[in-house]
This record gives sequence, C-alpha cells and structure tokens, in this order.
Amino acid sequence: MADSNGSWKTGLTDAEAKELHEVYMSGLFLFTAVAVVAHLLVWFWRPWFPGPEGYGAASLMDGATQLTQSALSLIV
Repeated sequence: MADSNGSWKTGLTDAEAKELHEVYMSGLFLFTAVAVVAHLLVWFWRPWFPGPEGYGAASLMDGATQLTQSALSLIV
C-alpha cells in the first residue's frame, strides 16, 4: 500500500509542501523585486527606447570617443 504520510512523488507532507511553497514564493518575489529595481535604474541611466531626440541620447559612443581621445592625448 501507499504511504499515507506524504506525496508519492515528493515524499513531502502537506504541511512541508506548503512551507516549501512559501519559501519558494518569497524567494521568487525578492528576485523579481530586485530585477525590477535593476531594470528601472538602467532605464533611468540609458533608456533603451528612443525619445524625441532619437537613439543618439542613449548612445555610449560619445563617452567612448571622449575616453579614447583623452587616452591618446596622454600617450602622445
């Protein structure tokens, strides 16, 4: 006969399964909250959809060009 103390697939009792589910859901909520905050911070830093001024405002090329010119001026 089957063991009536737990699930035949996992071996967890109902109370253990509910506790595991609570821990899993709280971890999932925390991960999602951190991901949303990270995406908002990146959006404020460099929006990935163009505004009225186009993609140029979100481009990193200006900064890279200035860095390259500064580095070259130090070398030469």
